[in-house]
Amino acid sequence: MTTMPARRCFDLIAFDWDGTLFDSTGLIVRCIQAACRDLGLPVPSDTQAAYVIGLGLVDALRHAAPDLPAERYPELGRRYRHHYMARQHEIVLFDGTLEMLQALKARNHWLAVATGKSRAGLNEALDSAQLHRFFDSTRTADETASKPDPLMLHELMGELSAEPERTLMIGDTTHDLQMAANAGVPCVGVSYGAHPHDEFERYRPLFVAHSMRELHDWLQAHG
Repeated sequence: MTTMPARRCFDLIAFDWDGTLFDSTGLIVRCIQAACRDLGLPVPSDTQAAYVIGLGLVDALRHAAPDLPAERYPELGRRYRHHYMARQHEIVLFDGTLEMLQALKARNHWLAVATGKSRAGLNEALDSAQLHRFFDSTRTADETASKPDPLMLHELMGELSAEPERTLMIGDTTHDLQMAANAGVPCVGVSYGAHPHDEFERYRPLFVAHSMRELHDWLQAHG
């Protein structure tokens, strides 16, 4: 007797990138701080710098350096990219990410990335990690609206013909979970990234994973 596979709860699973799949939070924080230091600006604390992760670059700089005139944002952005490019080779996938993505593709989920990175930055990261083949679609902050605007998810759902109730957003920041709420999409938070997980409760995540293994196991059981 052949056992039929369980029906998926979600057709489309969208992941944030930094701090969710890629262990990049610490490096991003240090690069933001170094860029502010280069321009003689007040250096944000680790918590303040981590808060902006997931936002588009302009929004992130506005929060990280609120006293900087808007015309100098490009200068701060260049200094941030200088520091990040010099050290991006230090970033790795969280342990278990590849196995989780393989398992989800084997269950025929559509997989997507919704990130505050630029298109060039995401493509480079996907090339480095050799993950292009896993994702059916991706959206970046420089080609659509920045989180927590729901446009990224609306575009991904439209492209892949996925309904909001059968789409899941997974991320490590309140920006990710707020975007999901704005799009009418269920969400899962991960506590090992940029934002403290006690801030997630108001977005009513279905689950908060404290490790990649916990996320993998939950998706196998509930995804």
